[in-house]
Amino acid sequence: MAIAEITNKLLAAKKEKGLTFADIEKIVERDEMWIASVIYRQASADEEEAKKILTALGLPESMAEFLTEPPLKGSLDPVIPTDPLIYRFYEIMQVYGMPLKEVIHEKFGDGIMSAIDFTIEVEKIEHPQGDRVQVVMCGKFLPYKKW
Repeated sequence: MAIAEITNKLLAAKKEKGLTFADIEKIVERDEMWIASVIYRQASADEEEAKKILTALGLPESMAEFLTEPPLKGSLDPVIPTDPLIYRFYEIMQVYGMPLKEVIHEKFGDGIMSAIDFTIEVEKIEHPQGDRVQVVMCGKFLPYKKW
């Protein structure tokens, strides 16, 4: 997966400052996943949000244009991902994708979950047998139109 030059600069500045996405969330007043999406160029910020991100990272405000333009979404190569963490999400969809689709259709009818009117949150859940990753996705249901 090729990472955009701007993303590399932003991540390098974040590392240099010793910041987490949760730290930046407090400054920008937007969710850490959304901020990560902006930095990875999968979402766009408005001018004020871009300036807050850049200020937090100690980067010039002149870079705001890179964070405010609509991105080309879907940065993964069209092959099976090899990064172990990303691969697990691919594997989860291979195993649970059809069951998930069926349960959604049973509860909502024929349609999809929006990835536009959408939020995703990651939480750390402490567990005696090993900490858990909790991922909560929340998207608006969009029924297929009949005509």
